[in-house]
Parts: sequence; structure tokens; C-alpha cells
Amino acid sequence: PAFTRFQHRFLCAYLPALAADWLQGPYLYKLYHHYRFVEGQIAILYVCGFASAVLLGPPAASLVDRLGRRMSCVLFSLSCAACCLTKLSRDYLVLAVGRVLGGLATALLFSAFEAWYVHEHVERHDFPAEWLAGTFARAAFWNNVLAVGAGVVATALAEWLGLGPVAPFVAAIPLLVLAAVLALKDWEENHGPPRALAKTCGDGLRCLLADGRVLLLGTVQALFESVVYIFIFLWTPVLDPHGPPLGIVFSSFMAASMLGSALQRVAVSARYRLQPV
Repeated sequence: PAFTRFQHRFLCAYLPALAADWLQGPYLYKLYHHYRFVEGQIAILYVCGFASAVLLGPPAASLVDRLGRRMSCVLFSLSCAACCLTKLSRDYLVLAVGRVLGGLATALLFSAFEAWYVHEHVERHDFPAEWLAGTFARAAFWNNVLAVGAGVVATALAEWLGLGPVAPFVAAIPLLVLAAVLALKDWEENHGPPRALAKTCGDGLRCLLADGRVLLLGTVQALFESVVYIFIFLWTPVLDPHGPPLGIVFSSFMAASMLGSALQRVAVSARYRLQPV
């Protein structure tokens, strides 16, 4: 029962943060196009977001340890909410700043929350380490459900209610406030050991170069992610002229992603024993 309560406290703050992140996916390109920007300008905005996530990722890990994991989760909510607010502006520079804030938010979302949970689970509550997988499996399941639901909600706001492509971004803000309030209210603060950024990056580079398998895996992952990011940029301008509800299309993509995850688990199960390669 104590573990269940602890897990519930974590998910209650984590899932609204994930939902807010997913709400911003379906209508991002559509919003920029609605503001009369051409494809080249929109591409630069996308690159600003991706590049900031890459450049801010390593410093974000050190920031999380120094600032505190709970406070870093709150910082995610603040930066992501600021990113959403910039979508109300038609100024190109403001939108570019918003993309940089979005990159920072992405770096924090995929580091601070899980780091906080692992520390609390193992160090403070001394729950069995093998229970970690159960929590993250549950979070992954609800993350997929939220992704599908976010597309439907975005379509309802932007198209069915006629509020326009900025509506999903505005709707994400209350979810971000909820995540921050619950983290401040129900979570204890914890910190990681201080790590010098240069040493952390150097250790990572040495690990990458010391084992050819790690380098090869990273190369394969980078190539795959490149294809995914090209797809993320192109699917809206390719489909939008035909008039489909973009949020429903987005939900279909997310449902297909859930199906792929389920098939992967079946494929590597004891019954089929397929190798990952």
C-alpha cells in the first residue's frame, strides 16, 4: 500500500506534464502556417527547437542535480508554459524564442521527472529496485493513452469548437500548472551528486569511443531519429491540403505507435523469442 500511494503521487504530477507536451504536437506546423509563414521559415523554427534540445540536454542534466529534481520539474512547467504563451504572438523572433524554451522543456521532461522518482524509490523509501520497471511500464502505457487522447482533444478545440490552431497550446497551460502545483505539494526535494559538465561529457565521449557497439547503436539510433524528425516536419503540409482533422491523424499515428510497442513485446517474449536485431 505504501508503494502504491507513492507511485500514485508520482503519476499524478507526471501524467499532466506528459499530456501538456502531447497537446502541442498536432497543430504546431498548422499554427505557423496560419500565421502566414512559408515552409522555409517554419523549418528554421523547427530546427531551433531540435537544436536547443540537443545543446541544452547535457547542461540540463547537471542543472537538475544542482537545482534539485523537484524544482527542475517545476522549471519544466514554467518553461513549457512560457513556450505555449509565445504561440499567441505572430512575431517570428518571439516564436523562435518559444522554440528554444520548448527545447529546454523537452530536456527537463526526459530527465528531471524520472531522476526524481528513481532517487525517491531507491534512496528515501528503500523499495525493491525491481519495482522500478513496473512504475515506468505503467507510465509508458498511460503516456501512449494520453498521446492518443491529446490528438482528439486538440481537434475538438481547434476545429470542432472553431477556436483555431493556437487553442491546444493554451489548453496545455492549466495542465502544466497542475503538474507544478502537485509536485510542490506532494513531492520531497532531492539532489544528485555535483558533476562537472566537462567531466560528464568527457566520460560519455570516452564510453562512446571505447566500445564500437555503443557507437554503432548510437549511429543507428541517430539515423532512425533523423527519419522520424523529417516525418514530423512533413506530415502536416503533405496531408493538410486534403483537409483531414490533424488531431485525429495524430491520434492515429500514436495508436500505431502503441501497436508497434505491443508487437515488440510479443516478438521478444518467451513464446517467440525473436532477437531485437
